[in-house]
Amino acid sequence: MKRRIGVSGWLQHVALGMVCLLSATAVSAQALPALGVDAATVTVSGVSSGAYMAVQLQVAHSSLVRGAGVIAGGPYDCAEGSMWRALGDCMAPTTPDRVPGANATAARIAAWARAGRIDDPVGLADDRVWVLSGTADRTVERAVVDSLVAFYRARLPDEAVRYVRHEGAGHAMISIADPAANACETSAPPFINRCGELDAAGELLAHLYGSLAPRAARPGGELIAFAQREFTTVAPIELSMAAQGYVYVPQVCREGGCRIHVALHGCRQGEGVIGRRFVERAGYNEWADANRIVVLYPQVAARSGLAWGSWRWVYNPKGCWDWWGYSGPTYATRDGGQVRAIRAMIDRLTAPAAAEPGRAAR
Repeated sequence: MKRRIGVSGWLQHVALGMVCLLSATAVSAQALPALGVDAATVTVSGVSSGAYMAVQLQVAHSSLVRGAGVIAGGPYDCAEGSMWRALGDCMAPTTPDRVPGANATAARIAAWARAGRIDDPVGLADDRVWVLSGTADRTVERAVVDSLVAFYRARLPDEAVRYVRHEGAGHAMISIADPAANACETSAPPFINRCGELDAAGELLAHLYGSLAPRAARPGGELIAFAQREFTTVAPIELSMAAQGYVYVPQVCREGGCRIHVALHGCRQGEGVIGRRFVERAGYNEWADANRIVVLYPQVAARSGLAWGSWRWVYNPKGCWDWWGYSGPTYATRDGGQVRAIRAMIDRLTAPAAAEPGRAAR
């Protein structure tokens, strides 16, 4: 005779199954390796919400981060903790004066610094920045990007700021590494476009680091999936982060001494939505292989309210990085959960490279 299972019993079975599934996913990922990368070479970049997060990392950790690539992003802490402000003034403002100006951004940074929540902004003075905006981008409009560039130009030498205003590009990562990329003017998943020979990853890395060797025709390094739980003080899903992230490691970087770049996907570009397409085809790995650069790809997961493994209500249905405060009021500072997690990942990669069996540690 079959045993009947009540509603509560059924829920327990479902919950147990989900826990097992989440555990299996976490177990399949390796630990993020210590590689002895050079902590003086940390740069960041991102597209859309990843661009906003790149700016947050650059400002919050200005004593560490040496430069940023910003594709379709705006001023630091533009949303000021408001989703409605993010959707309006920081993406599609009704008038250009709705976007916070360079002085307002500087004042907000100064306030966070006085509160001890971010590094002294003097650390930005020697940074290099590369910014891209497309005329067909109706998601983060030109006035928003212009405001960010105005902030940079008021504080950095002219040659340190490169602003690419592309005629016809939509809201997307611009890549020559994806054979199935969307047309240039597109603003649709997977948000990877082909715009002639414009290679955003290559151009921004060259601006941030200086002259580079030609990109490798085919990446020959190792793409490692690692568990992100080790770098969050709570379960990753509490912060709307995925169970695993990725790091691309050129073969020569196993012995230490390489540079490090953090590449941040945009909304609806995480592994849970488009698989490893951003990680593999955004165009960074080919340049990394030829130029001794380790590329870190943290990952965000979509959430709509409650989620398995979390009792917090988090509304992030498109899997965006937190640039408006869904993870807490200090999201744009060193204390923000996602910022802290990425910093911890960087610290692991800069730790001395582990010795291989039979070889003395350096």
